[in-house]
Amino acid sequence: MNKHKNTVEKCKHKKLVKQNDNRVTNSSGYLGSGQRFVQGSLSPKGDRMLVVTSKSVPWRAESDLMPNYIAHNGRIQFDQVRPRVADAKPNQQNYWLIDVKSKQVDKLSIDVLPDFDKDVLKSVRIENYREKGEKYKSKREPRTINLMSDWTWSQSPIQWHNNGEQVAVMLEAWDNKDRWIATVDLEDKKFVTQHQLHDDAWINYTFNDFGWFNHSETLYFQSEQSGYSHIYTKALSSNKIKQITAGKYETSKVKLTKNDKTFYFRANVNHPGDYQIYRVSAYDKKVKNPIAITQLKGDNNYSLSPDETKLLITHSNLLTPEELYLTNADGSTDMVRLTNTVSDEFNNMPWTKPEIIEVDSSYTDQPVYAKVYYPADYKAGEKRKAVIFNHGAGYLQNSHYGWSGYFREFMFHSMLAQQGYVVVDMDYRASKGYGRDWRTAIYRQMGTPEIQDLKDGVNWLVENANVDRERIGTYGGSYGGFMTFMAMFNEPELFKAGAALRPVSDWAHYNDGYTSNILNRPEDDMIAYRKSSPIYFAEGLKNPLLINAPMVDNNVFFVDVVRLVQRMIELELENFETAIYPVEPHGFKQPSSWLDEYRRIYKLFETNL
Repeated sequence: MNKHKNTVEKCKHKKLVKQNDNRVTNSSGYLGSGQRFVQGSLSPKGDRMLVVTSKSVPWRAESDLMPNYIAHNGRIQFDQVRPRVADAKPNQQNYWLIDVKSKQVDKLSIDVLPDFDKDVLKSVRIENYREKGEKYKSKREPRTINLMSDWTWSQSPIQWHNNGEQVAVMLEAWDNKDRWIATVDLEDKKFVTQHQLHDDAWINYTFNDFGWFNHSETLYFQSEQSGYSHIYTKALSSNKIKQITAGKYETSKVKLTKNDKTFYFRANVNHPGDYQIYRVSAYDKKVKNPIAITQLKGDNNYSLSPDETKLLITHSNLLTPEELYLTNADGSTDMVRLTNTVSDEFNNMPWTKPEIIEVDSSYTDQPVYAKVYYPADYKAGEKRKAVIFNHGAGYLQNSHYGWSGYFREFMFHSMLAQQGYVVVDMDYRASKGYGRDWRTAIYRQMGTPEIQDLKDGVNWLVENANVDRERIGTYGGSYGGFMTFMAMFNEPELFKAGAALRPVSDWAHYNDGYTSNILNRPEDDMIAYRKSSPIYFAEGLKNPLLINAPMVDNNVFFVDVVRLVQRMIELELENFETAIYPVEPHGFKQPSSWLDEYRRIYKLFETNL
């Protein structure tokens, strides 16, 4: 009896909920055949839903396979992997506004967006057609425009206002040249552009935080339109964009308080490598300098407490990994340290603390910031040997005052310094933290500006650190491995030895999301790929080169090394050797593999420098 009574009560409860809560419904809407659900977002009022779909097509080809030579059963297995940028095809998303009660479905068109049909690659295509002896005829046609994809996001590109009456969507062009923030006119069922950001190179795939004020129909968002990532606002009732922060620094992790009065953010205001937490008024009519909440030099990140009175800080410096601190959100108290997780054994090691220095650039008005590990008494005695390390990812910053994600390299560099090497880690052009122009200097020419910066680094070592120009080597992994190739092939006298780890040799084989930003796509811009891919320059190798390649790397495929090695054999080159790691992915898992890799790099430098 009790069980039957409970069932009846549950049914009554469900019926009442359905009658009184718009967000609970059994309604369905048909969007047509062959559609794949991409994303959906329900209004806080539960009366409308914005749904995004695309044509249901395979995202990879059946031939996108990677052999795993030592599977768990000892046999070869074929793992499915991502497609290559050379195989990428556009797939236009569809935008649907659904009335939950009436089941009415309206499709939103992108043809109201400014420049939706502009030929933004006209000059690139003209150049590439001319290279083939052909003439390009430009025409206007709809571009593929989809939801923004930001790798650093924890938010959605669809943002409803908490009143349920407004929704904003962040969109990006497939050609990577434009970003739009659009609201939806819920009555006329159409997009309304609120902001457009254009970049002749590519829209940054980070610095895209955006959202609504809580108590007004006003948007806030990040934009690089000034040359640096800053915070802007726009009221829907106005055509004017208001800039909140300004200067030669980058804002990130933007958070608006519940009362709409204050923005919190992370930024490198005082020095490109010193990240503090700041707050600034969201309403001041003029741009004001932000107020620093944290004061500890290094790398600081934060989380705002639910009642917005406290900040939980993660802080690190050059010699100390991240620890937790607590402080008042208004900065009225000193930071209180909460954790101490580093072992005494680690603290007692004779680590070499690097210094952050500025290398004068021969190519830009900005200096190249670099991290230097000096040996003791490096200016005494004979001229020293040196190593330049090239960080990976391209768009990454490593010459900062925080704890490096390259902790293994930090330990290796400390060891090298103890043995008399001067070690330099440069934030070459393309690195993060230095603004839009620094970031896009490599557009259509990856491996050219960066190696120019390495040349300035070599000159700096010789002129300032008592280094012998004939005893300098280089190494790096992933993008750093690619740079090692480009330096050893195109500037064969610059380094006397180099180690390329998990390296890219042909950008046409890398992924679409990263590569097409910087080099466009091969079908439009083969000139950029030939200019930027080491496999086309292998004949320039003169000095010893070590290539270390993991075989189950689903990021930089092992075939990149295989093809390059075959090319070097055909060129009858002798000064190279290859080490393969049969069970390792892009980031090694086995300690024995890390040990083997560093032993080989160390042997290369000891033998040749």
